[in-house]
Amino acid sequence: MISSSSKAPASSETKAASSSAEALSSSNEKPAGSSDSGVCTNCDSYTAADPTLVENGGKGSVTTYGSVTAKETSLGGACNYGQTNIQYYAAIHVNVSPGDDKGPWDGGAACGGCVHVKAKTPDGWKEVTVRITDRCPDANCGVDLGGAPASDIMGNLVGRYYGEWEFVSCEGVKGVWGDSTSIWVKEGASTFWSIIQVRNPKDMVKKIEIRGVDGADAHTLEMVVGTENFWTVPQEILQTDKQYSVVVSYRSGTDDEWILKGSELAVPEANLYLYEHRK
Repeated sequence: MISSSSKAPASSETKAASSSAEALSSSNEKPAGSSDSGVCTNCDSYTAADPTLVENGGKGSVTTYGSVTAKETSLGGACNYGQTNIQYYAAIHVNVSPGDDKGPWDGGAACGGCVHVKAKTPDGWKEVTVRITDRCPDANCGVDLGGAPASDIMGNLVGRYYGEWEFVSCEGVKGVWGDSTSIWVKEGASTFWSIIQVRNPKDMVKKIEIRGVDGADAHTLEMVVGTENFWTVPQEILQTDKQYSVVVSYRSGTDDEWILKGSELAVPEANLYLYEHRK
């Protein structure tokens, strides 16, 4: 997705829900411990520049591709989530310099992670936390906000703002959950081919392992090249009703584990909720 401060609305859905979606919310307060008030003039006209990487985040342009009035939910973007109920979402930059692929997007590895964003405004720093559901590969993109988080920062004064961002856990963050955590099987799956993704994860997914509950037959899944945010399931797993442990490791926090039959991963568009497949 090409980022633009005046681009048209991107999505439409309805409600948001999750057992993890009860605590943190967006804040318009000055960041704790900051010596910079964040007050600026002509804040919506920040000069476009390449984003800068810093430890666990970055700084540069904060823009929007959503409607600040309609505040629609995410359509899933390049993370291929499809229609969601996520209200607080954003696209993250692919590049640092144009075409170098050195941004945090990393072929879709950033999908599902959350980013705490703060931006300078006439009233000082304003902050939101968003889930990454998309990529913005154009030059000078940093974080491209959906409508609801953009409204919290920009109000009705849409433009290019200076901002800073940090990757954080999604646990307890209000507005970034569209549903409970699940493994979703891509349409077209069969006993001969299947790819899966984790929806509503508590952070970006770093690794998926599948192993027989008897401890044998272990596999570390590989990310799909070309279809972003999916992982390939070995064919031999799809063709058996044997019980498997599917362990998802995240950038932060504890692993999640599903117990399910291998054949369940061969069912097109199956949505395998964690709470229904716990040990």
